[in-house]
Amino acid sequence: MRAFVLTAPGEYAVQEVPAPVPGPGEAVVDVERVGVCGTDIEFFTGAMTYLHQGHAAYPMRLGHEWAGRVAAIGDDVDPGWLGRRVMGDTMLGCGACRRCRRGHQHVCDKRQEVGIRGDRPGALAEQLAVPATSLHALPDTVDAELGALVEPGGNALRAARATASGAGDRVLILGPGTIGLLTAMFVRAAGAEVHLMGATDRSLAFARDLGFEHVWRADSIPDVPYDAVVDATNAVHLPGLAVELVEPAGRVVYVGIAGEPSRVDTRTLALKDVTAVGVLSASPGLEATVQAYAEGSVDPRPLVAATVGLAEVGAVLAGKRPPDAGLGPKILVDPRRN
Repeated sequence: MRAFVLTAPGEYAVQEVPAPVPGPGEAVVDVERVGVCGTDIEFFTGAMTYLHQGHAAYPMRLGHEWAGRVAAIGDDVDPGWLGRRVMGDTMLGCGACRRCRRGHQHVCDKRQEVGIRGDRPGALAEQLAVPATSLHALPDTVDAELGALVEPGGNALRAARATASGAGDRVLILGPGTIGLLTAMFVRAAGAEVHLMGATDRSLAFARDLGFEHVWRADSIPDVPYDAVVDATNAVHLPGLAVELVEPAGRVVYVGIAGEPSRVDTRTLALKDVTAVGVLSASPGLEATVQAYAEGSVDPRPLVAATVGLAEVGAVLAGKRPPDAGLGPKILVDPRRN
């Protein structure tokens, strides 16, 4: 089968590789859509921390936001999975440690992460093998495009829920990228007033096109009470700003990860009686995200700017947008395209 293989920072090829064969407990999926993520770009540049910690190494196959149909199953897998459209949890815990036994496999020390950590190849290929226990069935109303947006949506849903916001609350989200905009959609669906802070005219205009009225640059954020602030960026200075901007007794949520250590003044946290929450993984939010997409309370389709084939992935990772791309922040890949 064809697969996009990253062989070194900035070096890649679409290669013919052996098609996966399902082992016991595994399913092989025909991949229909894959999302290109900021994590993939960090691997492309060589900046991803896992490379320097020994959790990942080249050559590698990226792709952890995906959807497809189950084509084959191994022993001890329910035959009912065959032919089902699915997406899959990125985080694969060992299943035996204390964290896994408590349902926190997404922070298992020995976890694999599909297309990211360990030796689990990702979905930038025509087929993908994963444990059947990681699969989530998609209803007919959630097609492959929506299915590939479930994983980032799960992160955003968890961030939105961590704000504990609803009607009468005001939430400021820093960063109108994919996760920031998805978080804004979930917060809006909960009834809260959403404010977004961005850095470029293009991103701010796109946020307005999505119906978000309160869109600001850093120097124009209005001096109003924010019951929660979400940092959905990789900017090293914004975690501290989030604490400064949030109301006393409010909540700050960190779903973005800076490229170097950021500083938060814990004196401000304590003196303002602020609750701080970190969000690493979509795992606990996947089912609820599928439901939100299926019922239409959140519609992420406008975030998709273009869909490309495997041969175009390298250019996308290098920062080149397809010539026909819309304004949205998300590029999807259809591995079946020539």
